[in-house]
Amino acid sequence: MKTIRIAIVFVLTGLAQTTFAQSKNGKENIEKLCGCFSVNFKYAETFSPVDTYKYHPREELNATELALPIESTDTKLVMQHLLVINDTMIIKHWREEWSYELPVLYQYQGNKVWNRRALNASAVKGKWTQTVLEVNDEPRYQGVSAWINNDGQTYWESTADAPLPRREYTTRNDYNILKRKNRIQLTADGYMHEQDNDKIIRSDKADVLLVQEKGYNKYIRMDESECAVAKAWWEKNKAFWTSVRSTWAEYVSHAQTVAVKNKVADKRLDEHITALYNDWKKNKMPQAELEAKLKDVLKQFL
Repeated sequence: MKTIRIAIVFVLTGLAQTTFAQSKNGKENIEKLCGCFSVNFKYAETFSPVDTYKYHPREELNATELALPIESTDTKLVMQHLLVINDTMIIKHWREEWSYELPVLYQYQGNKVWNRRALNASAVKGKWTQTVLEVNDEPRYQGVSAWINNDGQTYWESTADAPLPRREYTTRNDYNILKRKNRIQLTADGYMHEQDNDKIIRSDKADVLLVQEKGYNKYIRMDESECAVAKAWWEKNKAFWTSVRSTWAEYVSHAQTVAVKNKVADKRLDEHITALYNDWKKNKMPQAELEAKLKDVLKQFL
């Protein structure tokens, strides 16, 4: 009887440890990235191997931003970022998705092309994939890493190729790949997104480094009331953007390659989606009609 009791204790202890491990897979760290923040964005080009390169001016911007959780399970958390300009103006910003032990990765090749790569279970065990998407929910980049707790610090870091950032792709074309080394570190009052970026000229022959860049994006938590207008805006507009998100997801889930045209009818994808948004808002377009039009737009671009 004593042997049986000991065995039961070991089994129950093992189950408790397994449950604890599953509940502490790092999601609690990602949840701390949600909320209302005062953000300070800083970027500076630091080194170029090209003697004739002219460094671009340093950039700094302050903003109030809401990172709103819009989907959450034990193994996934989707956040929509919204910029709070004032009491009457909200701008839909980028979106990020965190997925636990995701077995696929879309790697950016350049020229708005992403190739699907299958990953072994061992390569993603215990790791979270951060998927970063454009304002129009177009892909940008993905990175994979475990959350690290070391010497009192909690952080996640990865390296991934990406398109030019929004702050530059309308103003320059002297490089075509941004190799991003991202480090997200939790702090007492929010978190720091630190970047070590390589701006690369990619051709069929080789990758050539143009210049390196340092980025510090500091997120300081604010009272949730400071972002109340953004939450209200999302409630009024989430039906539209949920349809955009699901239309993209349906396509990407079956695609081995995602290739996005720069323009159709002399307009960028975000211009087409903005026009649809205005039509939906003004004319109370039924969701079925909206989704049909969204699929048609994506079909023209993909």
